[in-house]
Amino acid sequence: MVSEDAAASEDAAVPAKLRYTQEHEWVSPSAKGTVRVGITHHAQSQLGDVVFVQLPQIGDSVVTGEPVVEVESTKSVSDVYAPVAGEVVACNTALEGSPELINDDPYGEGWMIEIKLADGVTVNSLMAAADYQLFIAQP
Repeated sequence: MVSEDAAASEDAAVPAKLRYTQEHEWVSPSAKGTVRVGITHHAQSQLGDVVFVQLPQIGDSVVTGEPVVEVESTKSVSDVYAPVAGEVVACNTALEGSPELINDDPYGEGWMIEIKLADGVTVNSLMAAADYQLFIAQP
């Protein structure tokens, strides 16, 4: 049985206001037609200590499911995939000097990029928090 503290900790690790992918990216939609993207608490814990992040260029076009960011950790080098199609309009350049922000605050200061959604693209097909929690709980 999971203790209430452990359950609360898991809930905190999957914020309800975000949407999620099966590749462990999170998406935070804004009213201005952009989304902020990062990797989940679960993903960063699997990676270990992040030591380097290669971000795309502002203005780059991204395609859903294609690699958009490269993350190097003490364990491996991993791609972060675009959860939606569109254009990169912002990059978190703080990660260049402090990649550990991804480990320390994956849903806050550890965000990676912002994407302006391509015409007709929505985040509706991405998982809600409850669905993502069920997904990561699977063996």
